[in-house]
Amino acid sequence: MPVPSNTLRKALVAWLSAAALVHLFVSIILTWVGPSGWLDVYLQNVDFAFWTDLPPRAAREQQLWWLAVFGATLQSYSLYMFALVRIGNRLKTPMAWGWLIAGIVIWAPQDMWFSLTAQLWVNLWIDGFALLTLLPPLFWLYCHDRRTASSNITPSDADHA
Repeated sequence: MPVPSNTLRKALVAWLSAAALVHLFVSIILTWVGPSGWLDVYLQNVDFAFWTDLPPRAAREQQLWWLAVFGATLQSYSLYMFALVRIGNRLKTPMAWGWLIAGIVIWAPQDMWFSLTAQLWVNLWIDGFALLTLLPPLFWLYCHDRRTASSNITPSDADHA
């Protein structure tokens, strides 16, 4: 039995809201937990992509700095993502979903290319997971809200558009 579109819409919005909050949580970890050792396994993957031996201490410190800066940037991105999900849900406008799709489509190929050139496979897996879990719900919401919005236009509204 198919899921009613209203129930599916609510579930997809909840999923995207959760994804935005996970981005926020991860970005806080990247910013503040790097020196604690929690990210050592990931940082070793980065080390092996650029160094054949153990990297100089300054390289690790620079990696931690870059992670902190990236985390701070991702914090604002995750809030923008959460805001667009809320706006898209409340206004039922395809524009919000379209902007989220555009952001992902601009980010993903570049991030994947740079990860591929450095042979950072873990980053490619993370990017692929993000694409597979974010784009299908966003496209569905975009199409659903666009269909719903166009069916709500009365002939007199169309004359003034």
